[in-house]
This record gives sequence, structure tokens and C-alpha cells, in this order.
Amino acid sequence: MSASPVAGDELYTRAARSASAQVIEAYSTSFGRAARLLHEPVRTHVRCIYALVRIADEIVDCPDLGIGAGSGVLPPDERARRLDALEAETVAALGSGFSTNLVVHAFAATARECDIGLDLVRPFFASMRTDLVTSSHDDASLSTYVYGSAEVVGLMCLRVFVATSADAPPERARLYERWAPGARRLGAAFQKLNFLRDLAADESDLGRTYFPGVDAAHLTDEQRDALLDDADLDLAAAAAVIPQLPRSCRRAVQTAHDLFAALSRRLRSTPAAAIAEHRVSVPPTAKLRVVAHSALSAYRPRLGSASARAGR
Repeated sequence: MSASPVAGDELYTRAARSASAQVIEAYSTSFGRAARLLHEPVRTHVRCIYALVRIADEIVDCPDLGIGAGSGVLPPDERARRLDALEAETVAALGSGFSTNLVVHAFAATARECDIGLDLVRPFFASMRTDLVTSSHDDASLSTYVYGSAEVVGLMCLRVFVATSADAPPERARLYERWAPGARRLGAAFQKLNFLRDLAADESDLGRTYFPGVDAAHLTDEQRDALLDDADLDLAAAAAVIPQLPRSCRRAVQTAHDLFAALSRRLRSTPAAAIAEHRVSVPPTAKLRVVAHSALSAYRPRLGSASARAGR
């Protein structure tokens, strides 16, 4: 006996979401662990967002994409066509609710359920496309790039946080507007710290320089500190918002914030010349300490909401 259309649709969406979770686990063990701190259904939705982000990033950045298919390394124009196709498929799925691409289908299901619209999807793909045609940035182009590549991803996750909360729809809209600046600042901090950590590889392997006026081969301690001061301001602004978030996501967001704050401290204590030569990371034992501390500190009451008074 064949399944009913509704049952079949639910089964297909579950399979798509499972595929997205496998993408995240395969590509990012750290993010996979952090995602486990999220409560359901937030965890599944966030995985679906990041799986699409990961696929787009792979199209743009994977140095040997295409070799496995026997076609050689894909040139930028072919990568652009693949990225355009992924965007078109994503936009179509947002409208129809279906895609034969499992990762796109899972993202579209989350987007439709959590009110993630083209106002966030389009800037993301625009920034990804920028990586194929731009090798250096000025202040204006960098700001636009960071917004599309990182800040909108934070806003997508925030859409999930408020959509899955117990608050009434009007309150959800108010919470989104209140928390959106913090979500953007957290995404920006993550991106800026990643740029500094990957400074040498981005320039030597990908031919990109994100920070205006910064040459990886001649990075100075003063430049390092100025870049970290900027990222730390973003982290501080985001930290002020985290205690207000729902418990379904607060611990995971706090942990992610604190891991990047630890990375910032490690970068600041690393000579600029060393940053220019190798990738700096937080050791596993230090990460475990951060996770343990963040998990405890995250359970603070939300500020100024009925949900907090109700003890959610």
C-alpha cells in the first residue's frame, strides 16, 4: 500500500533534514557538537540553514571541486553557474515547498516554517558570488560582504529562535526586532575572526584579501590588535543580548560566543608574524573548558519578558 501524499511529504522532509544533519557532521565537527546543545526543533532548523550555507561555500571555496568527476578544477565561471543554479533552486523551493535537492528542500521547509524570506537569502548568495569575482575589499565592500555572508545567517537563525518560541506572534515580531542587532553583531564577529585566523590561507590558496590595507605577509601586531578590537566590540554587543534569548537556544549561542572569544584571546597573544604563517586555533582541552563554563552560565533568566516570569 502506498503512503498518503501527506505522509509521503513528511517522510521526504524528514529524509532531507537527516541529509542536512549529515552534511554538518561531515564538514564541521565543532559546529556539529555545538548544534547538539540546541533544543528541538531549533536544532534541526539550524542544521538545515547551515547545510545550505556549507554547500554554497563549498562551490565557491573548494580548491579541487570537479576533480572527482574527472572534469578538473572548476574555473570561476563554472562555479558561478553552479552557484546561480543553487540560488535559483533555493528561490523556487521557497515558493513551492519542494526541491529534488535534499539540502535545498530541508532549507526551504525551515524557511517557510520560520519566515525566512528572500530579504535574507538574496544577500547571502550575493556575498558568495562576490568571492568569485573580488580579490580585495575596501571598507564599504567588506561591510556589504560581511552582512551577506555572516550577518544574514545570524538573522536566519534568529528567525528560527523566535518562530519556535512560546510567545504570541506579535511578541515574536517585537523580539526579532529587539534581538536582530545582536544577531548581526555576533555573525560579524565570527566572520572577522575567521578572516584573521585564515589570513594566510585566504591570500595564498584563494587569492583573497578581506581586510582593507592588510597584507598577510606583513601583518603587524598593531594591525592585529585593531582588527581584534573591532571583533571584540561585536562580541560584547552580542553578549548583552544572549541572556534574553529563549532557553531552547541560549546555551548553544553562549557557547559559540565564548568559543570565538577564546579564539580572539588566542589570536591576540599570537605574534602577527605567526598568524601570517599558520592557522591559529583553540586547543581541544581549552574548548572543553569553554563549553563547560558556557553551559552553566547560559542558564540565566531572560530579561523583560513574560516567558521569563513564567520560568520557561
